[in-house]
Amino acid sequence: MPSLGADMDEGTVIEWLVKPGDTVARGDVVAVVDTAKSAVDVECFDSGVIEDILVPEGKTVPVGTPLATIGTADGAQPKPVPEQKQGAPAPVPAAPAPTPKPRPPVVGPMVRKLAAELGVDLTTVHDTGRSGAITRADVQRDARPRPVAPRPARAAVTPYARRLAKELGVDLTHVSTRDGVVRAADVRAVKPAPQAEKPATPVVDRAATTRLATAKLMARSKREIPHYYLSTTIDMTTAMARLAELNRDLPVERRVLPVALVLRACARAAEKVPQLNGFWNSDGFEPGDGVRLGMAVSLRGGGLIVPVIADATSLGPVEMMDRVRDLVTRARGGRLRGSELTEATITVTNLGDRGVESVFGVIHPPQVALVGVGKVLERPWAVDGLLGVRPVVTVTLSADHRATDGHTGARYLEIVEKLLTTPEEP
Repeated sequence: MPSLGADMDEGTVIEWLVKPGDTVARGDVVAVVDTAKSAVDVECFDSGVIEDILVPEGKTVPVGTPLATIGTADGAQPKPVPEQKQGAPAPVPAAPAPTPKPRPPVVGPMVRKLAAELGVDLTTVHDTGRSGAITRADVQRDARPRPVAPRPARAAVTPYARRLAKELGVDLTHVSTRDGVVRAADVRAVKPAPQAEKPATPVVDRAATTRLATAKLMARSKREIPHYYLSTTIDMTTAMARLAELNRDLPVERRVLPVALVLRACARAAEKVPQLNGFWNSDGFEPGDGVRLGMAVSLRGGGLIVPVIADATSLGPVEMMDRVRDLVTRARGGRLRGSELTEATITVTNLGDRGVESVFGVIHPPQVALVGVGKVLERPWAVDGLLGVRPVVTVTLSADHRATDGHTGARYLEIVEKLLTTPEEP
């Protein structure tokens, strides 16, 4: 059971997407796990053949419990699926020893399904993927031309909707959806098939559970971390001019909002002030391996979830905005992957879209800093002795006094301000 956040102690396997004998590749989604905050797609961290499912669907186990065993395609001794460590990258699998025996091709569950739909014999497909894996493109290249028969489009289904449909006895092929994604409300709108009466199953209040998990983490933070707080108000005239220039040639649905520039500045400043980018553990401060920018997202039912932008320092404004929209949409739809919830090295919480002028947040342990972003407002502002009205934003810093002091925190905010008030640098 992977750790999907500092507040996760256990998880429940909702659904297995593979079975013993299936060949999987690193990065394939193999199971759906229910945490206190949301249902999460769990990826495989190695390539091989599923030997055994150790935790059945519906069972709750502590973090670190092996979920399945994986063996290599040439019959080597199976090994447990490795636990995902907080803040650490997934281990890179060692290359298998050369063997004269032919081995089956490495095929993920989704690729195997595509091959079955297209009538492709996988034993004849030339692989081009890493470590001899057959990709979707390989299958599509070898697909036999055949008459296209009309068939209903298969809608995407959120993990929670899939579980609810199973509980209510609803056939998902008969569920209507407005935007191509079947959600819990769509399932509830379908009258379930008559079933024999059975003992009532306790209904889990997702909002209350999520709120409780958040409360425990925040209580731990305030109990263990000596916070200090700083704030600065930044002139956004240069940044807003930059946005206007970017948005001039972009379609409405891809237009960049101020938060994208602020997130980029926060990530790049963390790279320049590494004392605020990392974790506090029993041995003291541990710097992060690069900047993994956490972005606090409020869930519709209550509570918070923090997906991670792993490459925030390398993204341009448009790419950053695209990433933010994608993560927020999937976080609220329960469609995040486990790798997108691994521990952030620093977190940003933005409440500007709710009209809040400034926010002094609570640090997510074991991190040592959290940045708060307010709404961009027009305020009287003096420049070179002349008073005018300019767009400004208040950026705050909540930091762990065990790891840094006010001088370091002030330097961080100074760099954020410089990045937002000077022309774009390479």
